[in-house]
Amino acid sequence: MKPLVSILIPAYNSERWIGDTLRSALGQSWERKEIIVVDDGSRDGTLAVAEQFTKYGVQVVSQANQGAAAARNQAYALCSGDYIQWLDADDLLSPDKISLQMAAAMRSTSKSRLFSSSWGAFLNRYHTAKFVPSALWHDLSPKEWLLRKLGQNLFMQTATWLVSRELTESVGQWDTRLLSDDDGEYFSRVLLASDGVEFVPGAKVYYRMVPNSLSYVGTSDRKRDAHLLSMQLHIGYLRSLEDTPRVRQACVQYLQNCLIYFYPERSDIVEKMSKLATELGGELKPPSLKWKYKCIKWVAGWRTARHAEMTLQRIRWSLQRSLDEMMYRVENRKPGEDTLGECETARHQIAARSDDGR
Repeated sequence: MKPLVSILIPAYNSERWIGDTLRSALGQSWERKEIIVVDDGSRDGTLAVAEQFTKYGVQVVSQANQGAAAARNQAYALCSGDYIQWLDADDLLSPDKISLQMAAAMRSTSKSRLFSSSWGAFLNRYHTAKFVPSALWHDLSPKEWLLRKLGQNLFMQTATWLVSRELTESVGQWDTRLLSDDDGEYFSRVLLASDGVEFVPGAKVYYRMVPNSLSYVGTSDRKRDAHLLSMQLHIGYLRSLEDTPRVRQACVQYLQNCLIYFYPERSDIVEKMSKLATELGGELKPPSLKWKYKCIKWVAGWRTARHAEMTLQRIRWSLQRSLDEMMYRVENRKPGEDTLGECETARHQIAARSDDGR
């Protein structure tokens, strides 16, 4: 009998997209699968939409809001799979994603092998996803994978991984203290317990870019504190494999890349990061700004420049989403609807804003 694959989906306020996500899970060509959704106290219609799929064998449970990590832990506690496929409630899997990775898993002689795949980001229209290879899209040892991730500011999307039950059991639960980058920390532990990563070409994940996603740190002090903890754990994991000048340099670069999340508002965290960088043999510098924000900095100070940068980024992001939303409506419009004019209006607004922001 073929191995059972558990597709585990934590869900929170994902009413609009969870139907597509479940259809992509049900549409997997790997036939022996179970799908479990844990609704983490959603305040919209997520639970009701998910329950519409129980007639197709999807298991749906609900819990009080405790965070994504807690929902993932609950989903895993309910599953029986030989392999685990994590899937966020707004992302999509290509139809043969699991089949291709399972073919590699069945060729492997080790249950400690970790399988990854390509991923591409999109807004509303999955067929516009851009798949941009990175230095992580290779067969790599745990040390080399973590070294590249930290040193080059890279990541792999949560759903790219396929993990054996044996490997999953060996690393314990998701860390519920982490409000952002909980997947980065979790899969770092999986990497430590593995005998390496096998990248499976052809397997694809479609990563939906949504506002205020779990990975967004923003200005939340709780998220900033949690992100610092995740960073400290990442550095500890890599140094447990090798503590050489090359590793320390990558860790310092990692701290430098992440400094922008805290500078200058959280001087306490900046001080801790600077001290850690010094212990690693490096030194942190103030985050750099693009020239247009440097002008603001000279006139009004760093905080104002950073606030302007974040505000303009949000505006640009909002306008891009608006245009993509309009195009989505055009592609899915009913006869008689006229949304093309709205799309043109949104496109001109984005062009004007982009010109202003140069």
